[in-house]
Amino acid sequence: MAAALCCPVCGNTYADRWRCECTHPLEFAEQPLPAGPAPTFAEIDTREGLWALAGFHPVARRVTLAEGWTPLVDAPEWDASFKLEYVFPTGSFKDRGAAMVVSRAVGLGVERVVEDSSGNAGAAIATYAARAGIDARIFVPTDTTAAKLRAIERAGADAVRVDGSRADVTAACTEAVEAGEGWYASHAWRPAFYAGTRTVAFEIAAQRDWSVPDAVVLPLGHGTLLLGAYRGFRALREAGWVNEIPRLFGAQATGYAPIVAELHGDGTGNGEADGGGANTGTNEAADGIHVREPPRREEIVRAIEGTGGDAVAVGEGATRREHDRLARAGFHVEPTCATATAALRTYRERGVLGPGADVVVALTGSGLKT
Repeated sequence: MAAALCCPVCGNTYADRWRCECTHPLEFAEQPLPAGPAPTFAEIDTREGLWALAGFHPVARRVTLAEGWTPLVDAPEWDASFKLEYVFPTGSFKDRGAAMVVSRAVGLGVERVVEDSSGNAGAAIATYAARAGIDARIFVPTDTTAAKLRAIERAGADAVRVDGSRADVTAACTEAVEAGEGWYASHAWRPAFYAGTRTVAFEIAAQRDWSVPDAVVLPLGHGTLLLGAYRGFRALREAGWVNEIPRLFGAQATGYAPIVAELHGDGTGNGEADGGGANTGTNEAADGIHVREPPRREEIVRAIEGTGGDAVAVGEGATRREHDRLARAGFHVEPTCATATAALRTYRERGVLGPGADVVVALTGSGLKT
């Protein structure tokens, strides 16, 4: 039986629903924790993919492509380590969430999933739906890259192109969901998606022999990876496997920086990483984080503030320069990833992260789809 959901605001509980009647995002009513001490890395069967540490998961393993356990490599030029989240079956970290969401859908007997996405999440949901043998319908902006569209359509999904903003795409998708056209496999709303993305924290800690870095820096749009990391490290601490939660630092795109605005206010300059102010101009290169209204905005802010982290808005110039720099160092990633290393540079220049800080940066999407 699929785990029940509850609303942390009004207390409503549901067998399944994509959001509460009060419109707040839902969470799992119970969050399991494993008993006993942390295993050594040699004791972890990584062939189980995301479910290698199954004691943490509220979702049963039903659909998998052996995703997870992406490399954690040294990046001396950046004085950091890179978590290579682009080394996944569909080329992005979204496979973490897609495996869990589609596994939950299968457990509920769903016959068609529906999702809205700028590309990577749609490709992941389409691929895992194909693996599960269920239909998928993915709503995408008309300017989604041809490579990402091909990934969606070649998995057998129906790609629905929507004119307008990213918010217009979501509106069209939720309208279809409310009309009964499918089960909403939303990467922004479904708690199962975050149950998947929090495995990034499990892996980082395990790969470091159950130590945590001082800080984690990552691109920030809907916050699925940042919140996943926060929830994962928090669960590890609750289980007694680690003692601390790292500081979490987000990299947003100029023109799409609501978390920066929340933390610093418009025009303060504190959230500026590449000129033009925290929320002026548009970083068109970082299309993967073009999100102005993340549903879990308040939780994102609490996670950042609660860990002593921050968020900055990165401009297009800095993104393209860092994208080239990453490629020359052997990291073939999509431009959105470069916002994270650009942000790291800003944090170091400002003294927010000192030269001796132990930092992990997540590189989230493959350059093969750009």
